[in-house]
Amino acid sequence: MAEAERIIGTPDTPDAAGNGRERPGEDAAPGERAGSEGTRAPAGGSGSDEAAAAGASGRDEPTAAGPRGKRRIAVLFAVAMFAYALDLISKMIVVAKLEHHPPIEIIGDWLKFEAIRNAGAAFGFGEAFTVIFTMIAAAVIVVIARLARKLYSLPWAIALGLLLGGALGNLTDRIFRAPGVFEGAVVDFIAPKHFAVFNLADSAIVCGGILIVLLSFKGLDPDGTVHKD
Repeated sequence: MAEAERIIGTPDTPDAAGNGRERPGEDAAPGERAGSEGTRAPAGGSGSDEAAAAGASGRDEPTAAGPRGKRRIAVLFAVAMFAYALDLISKMIVVAKLEHHPPIEIIGDWLKFEAIRNAGAAFGFGEAFTVIFTMIAAAVIVVIARLARKLYSLPWAIALGLLLGGALGNLTDRIFRAPGVFEGAVVDFIAPKHFAVFNLADSAIVCGGILIVLLSFKGLDPDGTVHKD
């Protein structure tokens, strides 16, 4: 009898096995949940990736602006050095070849090259204030150098470069030429008819100033922003 019950009871084993198979199915359900969580995880990962990308793009903006600002500063100093070199070389030639010699007519009486020592400001004004004009030129150079750190506009870089080169050219004369340090006379040689005699440094300063006025009227700031009234 026990043997018969054992034999009859054996079919329950597959059920038990079936129950055993159901348990893996039940175990699979958490697996599926884990899989779904796994699927959600990449979604969260992609979100974090997007956030990271956004953060990366946010970090890239200053680094992109940095090189742009450095290029503008390079343009400023390149223009300044070019204007300064032209002024310095022209004055050296004038002192060596033209000073104490008759003027050279370029366009008849309308334009001549004539060497003149000017102790005043640009175009011969204010000869009694040589030291003051020297200090003003030095202050202009310092202001331009400080402003260059926030410079992101190419036209402003050119304008400030012209101002800087011209100021350096005349300041060099003030410091190194007679009669003494900070009292030196500037070498002027461009003499239009019915106008004051000037030099290339004066021309660079005037051109830079005119360009700055035009940029201000257009609403363009040195940092590259444009504002309208």
